Amino acid sequence: MPQPLPAKEATLFRSLVKYYEGKLYKKGLKAAEQILKKHPNHGDTEAMKALILNSLNQGDEAFALCKEALRHDMKSHVCWHVYGLLWRSVKNYPEAIKSYKMALRLEPTSLSILRDLALLQCQVRDYEGYIESRRKMMQDRPQLRQNWTALAVAYHLAGNLAEAENVLNTYEETLKQPPPKSDLEHSEATLYKNTIIAESGDLVRALEHLDGIINNSLDRSAALELKGQYLLQLGRNDQATALYRVLLDRNSEYRAYFDGLEKALGLDRSNTADIEKLTKLYQAHASNNKRNDASRRIPLDFLTGEAFKTAADDYLRRMLNKGVPSTFPNIKSLYQDPEKKAVIEELVLGYVSDKQTNGSAEGESNSQVALLNSDRFEQSVLYFLAQHYNYVQSRDLAKAMDYIDRLLEMDPKSVDYNQTKARILKHAGDIQKASETMNHARELDVRDRYINTKCAKYQLRNNENENALETMSKFTRNEAVGGPLGDLHDMQCMWYLLEDGEAFLRQQKYGLALKRFTTIADIFEIWYEDQFDFHSFSLRKGQIRAYIDMVRWEDHLRDHPFYTRAATQAIDLYLQLADNPQLSSADQTGLDKLDPTERKKAEKKAKKEREKAEKAEADRKAAAAAKATAKGDDGETKKEDPDPNGEQLLQTKEPLEVALKFLRPMLELSPLIIEAQNAGFEVYIRRNKHLLALKCLLSARDIDPENPKLHEQSVRFRQAVTKPSEPLSSQASQVIQESFTAPSADADLEAYNNDFLKKHAQSASHLQSGYNVRYILDNSSKAQNEEDLQKTLDLSDITIQEAQAGLALLDQWKSEQKAKDDYRAKAAGRWSQATVFKN
Repeated sequence: MPQPLPAKEATLFRSLVKYYEGKLYKKGLKAAEQILKKHPNHGDTEAMKALILNSLNQGDEAFALCKEALRHDMKSHVCWHVYGLLWRSVKNYPEAIKSYKMALRLEPTSLSILRDLALLQCQVRDYEGYIESRRKMMQDRPQLRQNWTALAVAYHLAGNLAEAENVLNTYEETLKQPPPKSDLEHSEATLYKNTIIAESGDLVRALEHLDGIINNSLDRSAALELKGQYLLQLGRNDQATALYRVLLDRNSEYRAYFDGLEKALGLDRSNTADIEKLTKLYQAHASNNKRNDASRRIPLDFLTGEAFKTAADDYLRRMLNKGVPSTFPNIKSLYQDPEKKAVIEELVLGYVSDKQTNGSAEGESNSQVALLNSDRFEQSVLYFLAQHYNYVQSRDLAKAMDYIDRLLEMDPKSVDYNQTKARILKHAGDIQKASETMNHARELDVRDRYINTKCAKYQLRNNENENALETMSKFTRNEAVGGPLGDLHDMQCMWYLLEDGEAFLRQQKYGLALKRFTTIADIFEIWYEDQFDFHSFSLRKGQIRAYIDMVRWEDHLRDHPFYTRAATQAIDLYLQLADNPQLSSADQTGLDKLDPTERKKAEKKAKKEREKAEKAEADRKAAAAAKATAKGDDGETKKEDPDPNGEQLLQTKEPLEVALKFLRPMLELSPLIIEAQNAGFEVYIRRNKHLLALKCLLSARDIDPENPKLHEQSVRFRQAVTKPSEPLSSQASQVIQESFTAPSADADLEAYNNDFLKKHAQSASHLQSGYNVRYILDNSSKAQNEEDLQKTLDLSDITIQEAQAGLALLDQWKSEQKAKDDYRAKAAGRWSQATVFKN
């Protein structure tokens, strides 16, 4: 039991609690001090004071004071509850849960403690504990619907669908009269119950239940879509046909409804006999709505031959006559079929000289209108062709540049045309000119956020970090703490942070690169933490279906491409730091090129500068602590960044341990991304974790057995287990012997690699991997490797990116400058505009 207080201090303590809840922290501290003057060992007051201190960003003092409070009153549920809140504030959920459970033992009837415990159990996915906590809350306050719904959600997330449905049924049986039709919470709860029934596999009962609630459902579209899915899965095609026609009347541009209608009608796109029926179906919808696009575009996916040519001709003329800029993006997916690509190219090239289609799309006879439409049609055709020849599957950059230059002669102030020209230059490799052209496009419409964003991206690709930030500053809150960059952090603008980090990486500013990649990882951590508030918010608002989707999405959060892209590059940087610790200091870049005497002097100088920097950092931290409550221009409290340039990240003593923080989420949530498995191998092989490295290797082989990186890593793994730096256990040796068979233990690795080179003689990336393996097996082969690597530039299918990877390989081999210059010269001869091959 908490320590009792006299009446006056007890009243003051209640005021203290209200001050904290009202965020009146100064008054709260004053009240706490008054109580502690007379009762210095009162644990509850010390705990509340600790809670206030924590809210004032004095976490260390708060923890120390709360521990003191527990020493003074170990049996106070308030002290344990506060201790749990402190742990929760630092994201240490296991310790917070332990504290909450201890508080509940002392005060089993406290709803606030039970609620906090339940929310944390859901956050850490302890669904069994979550069920128990929610059951207690429901039993304590059964009159609240959200307590019943929360218990059903707990069972649902735990996979017990029958019990989840039973909980919802039990609550509905307790209702004396049905809720009004305007009750959003009831409408959502009934649809949620329906999804539970469907997930259990009983579609007949789900359909019957849906028929009973659909007329009163406030989310009419969702209910109709669910009914359509059930009818299709049950084979009730006649009813499904009628339903999807109703849905198409509601939204005739939604492709999923057309797909549903096709299935309901039993039409198969691969069946020639059904093509005519499909054509008539879409023609009927097109005739009912002259402005509808989907009914005219979708047939292009399944039509072939002359029928496709006629339909494509009609569609393209219609869109180009209207001057729709998105015509090419809308049809480029058809380019997967070479025949359709050839037909589209033939049609559009025919429009260049076609004068019959230059009239108005609506058939006006006015000569001025006809002339206007003629110009619009001509520009639309040229713009389409510029995009067509710039597209990767039909690329001819010379033709693309010719068409876009003709367009710019007609309309030099067009943002779209200048933007497309910048894109063409980018694909040609002229990143600098692409950036300049995109900036020119931005200047043509300075109020357009999209072109502003594209310009910043191109500037970052050209390593213009400062210019890119200035460009972004035109649409940011520059008065925010940290200026434009601070606002971009606050807005979690990940594409910018990622491109910014990659630009710094190309410039070998490794600290800043790590800073950006770590920031992206932190944003994903924030997203994961932010779900905590929704565990209670969604129940209060009754948005249960959206909440379930969110929880399941959060479970796979880090398979997002932004995370994997940042994580793999951060891991690669930490691997470089593990292999070459000198990279941790910018001042030591290139020390290996100095003679021993000069190198020793440079290292001594760098050490002194590091010590000086550490002292300055300590002084800066002290000053930052004094400015903890300082305000920015926008009135927000300044957040001091202790490592703005990423120097502390770069100077880590355990780079492989830090790399694991990026790696583990990828291996858990993105196991099918081969880059994650490749990165995992590199980390584990350096940590002498041979079985974990083997697991990554085998996973990569399952994903892509022909991956070039896999070949290199397989050879390295065979070398590592043949002559391990530390003796392998008998169990590990047995697992490796049974699981790792390519290359075999007795294989001639040189011959194995030669076979790989012969097999992939026309693939630049595979050849590069093979040459690197040859270098690993025999360093004296470097000259031959350099010569062979240069020959890969003659391959017809080699890309600029693959050629650039070859240049990086020369750096990895520490080749002479002449070899690099020769390689650059030959590459520049093939890609004359590419800036990456210019010295």
